[in-house]
Amino acid sequence: MKKKVFGYIIPLFLAIVFSGCFNSGGNIIKEIHIGLHNNNQLRIQIDVLTNEPVDAYVEYWAANDSTNTMRSTVVKNATQHSLVLCNILPKTNYAYRIITIDNGVKKVSKTYTFKSHDLPLWLQEQFKAINTFPKLVPQQFKDGLILLNKNYSPGTAFLVDYKGQLRWYHTVDGMAYKVVHYTKDKTVLALLGTNDDPTSYGRQILEVNLQGDTVLNLKKGQGDFTQLIHHEILKNDKGQLVTLTVDKKIMDLSSVGGSKQDTVNSDGIIVLDSHAKKIWKWSVFDALDPLKDPNIVKTKKDWTHANSLNYDTDGNYLISFFNTGQIWKVDSKTGKVIWKFGKGGTVAMPAECDFSQAHAVHINQDGNLLFFDNGVKKQQSGVFAMKLNEPKQTSTIDFHIQLPKEVFNGRMGSAYMINDTSLLVCCSKRHILVLADKKGVLLWTMELAMPSYRAEFVTADQLAPYLKP
Repeated sequence: MKKKVFGYIIPLFLAIVFSGCFNSGGNIIKEIHIGLHNNNQLRIQIDVLTNEPVDAYVEYWAANDSTNTMRSTVVKNATQHSLVLCNILPKTNYAYRIITIDNGVKKVSKTYTFKSHDLPLWLQEQFKAINTFPKLVPQQFKDGLILLNKNYSPGTAFLVDYKGQLRWYHTVDGMAYKVVHYTKDKTVLALLGTNDDPTSYGRQILEVNLQGDTVLNLKKGQGDFTQLIHHEILKNDKGQLVTLTVDKKIMDLSSVGGSKQDTVNSDGIIVLDSHAKKIWKWSVFDALDPLKDPNIVKTKKDWTHANSLNYDTDGNYLISFFNTGQIWKVDSKTGKVIWKFGKGGTVAMPAECDFSQAHAVHINQDGNLLFFDNGVKKQQSGVFAMKLNEPKQTSTIDFHIQLPKEVFNGRMGSAYMINDTSLLVCCSKRHILVLADKKGVLLWTMELAMPSYRAEFVTADQLAPYLKP
């Protein structure tokens, strides 16, 4: 039996488990109902019915820690208030009260209680954290959460704390979370695909907020969203979607040993608005001629393989290519390639910068080019931070970390600064995260039950007010 409350379907047994519906006496509150929000064990929905339009929110706390009070967002000037609590831990007793504000007059309900459910078995024991040097783990890391993904169906995005405690999750049935990204709008933006789609390739863009509600859902075939997309999904300053696409070109390769109607698969960038209308498009074919590649007949099925996309400080694009071992800077207006960094590139590199294949290219807080080095050539992965002098087309190494050979990660992966001295590194193929200092000393590790394409760190400020690690 189910009960429909303010547009949400809530299993009635939950209302019984959580003490159900309360009458408030002579208070402005008429009824309170409680259950799960969108069937998620870490999100509680409290529906409050009031006798007249008021502002309302919930204050709540773990029963054994009344000093750490949390609050929901406010629903204003309404008689029906659906209030979502996002800081829920499994199998924990909570106390809460409803706060109403009517013409500046604040009223506090009596205190009610509920106990959260345990996580389903498939979400238990997914993350095992090991604090090798607990005193050296920075407080910033302890105060934030780590965004991860499960790339097979049913797909799941996770936010996990440094202890390995699951703090937030969102699941999609029938699809896999291929790539996830945390936005400045405090949402989780994702690329979804089927189990049959290659790793990090997908056909659906899904954005959800931290309350678990859908903000955006676009599927291949809508508007100008006609190509398979892969490896990246971002928002620009205008709120538009920026992603990498699979770009195909039919051309005559007979002069280099191919056929007259051959297909070369490469990459592009596409910018879409929230209605899947194309705003801007660029292709590798705009900058490179496949006929100038002596190996094009062998590489045509996946010629360049772009694997990450980000912004330079001036708003132009940074794009990394696995198969060519290069990082490019591309003008976001004209599409002109400004420089190429890597083997055969235009930017001079020190001999010590012998990276082979890069992932998660971005500009760190010091203004340097930081990327995860898969290290395929020497079978040892690492991280490079490079100082680039764009006018002179030169570069120097700011720092270089070599990871232990035991966590060599030949595909996927990421590295992001936590503070001035430590980095969070994801070794996807090894199912492991490491927190390392700039000397390569591992301060902390986390073993994962599944591979995650990358691991993004989300700070406490970026999570407030919804989540409070």
